[in-house]
Amino acid sequence: MPNKPIIRSRRKINDTGIFRIEEIDLEFDNGNTRRYQRLLGSPQGAVMVVPLLDHETLLLIREYCAGMDQYELGFVKGRIENGEEPLDAAVREMQEETGYAAKRLEWVKSVTLAPGYLFHQTHIVLARDLYPKPLPGDEPEPIEVVPWKLDQLDSLLKRDDFTEARSIAAFHLVKELLASENRK
Repeated sequence: MPNKPIIRSRRKINDTGIFRIEEIDLEFDNGNTRRYQRLLGSPQGAVMVVPLLDHETLLLIREYCAGMDQYELGFVKGRIENGEEPLDAAVREMQEETGYAAKRLEWVKSVTLAPGYLFHQTHIVLARDLYPKPLPGDEPEPIEVVPWKLDQLDSLLKRDDFTEARSIAAFHLVKELLASENRK
């Protein structure tokens, strides 16, 4: 595997409050140089939580997604705040978006989105043994919580309002994790 390119210079182009846009000049092992632009999200990243309400039901949320200008069904998600650990962020986001906390949390996998130009990680977390414990959130309207039966997971993939790649990745990772536990 080749060595990582050397960053020769870095310039901030803009800061939107959510993303920083920067330009970097790179030099590769073979002497080639390139200028890239990249988006930098929160350095802590984000969490996506798959809450299992009971042994046969998980919780989804339906919320407006401004990027696509539509309501989407997906899993609980949110930014990790400064000084916050991913599992603590997972509990906080779950309380804000579903009204539940969890006695058991399990890190599943960290994933990236468009790593060629976006610096951002999402930590996928499985939450079990849920109990009611709502926290006020920062959403502009109430989020609809949608219980979904585990034996109906394949029909979820066919829906036009379940399109987010992170949710689809979390769906597959958790489905395989649960299947592997059931095989034991």
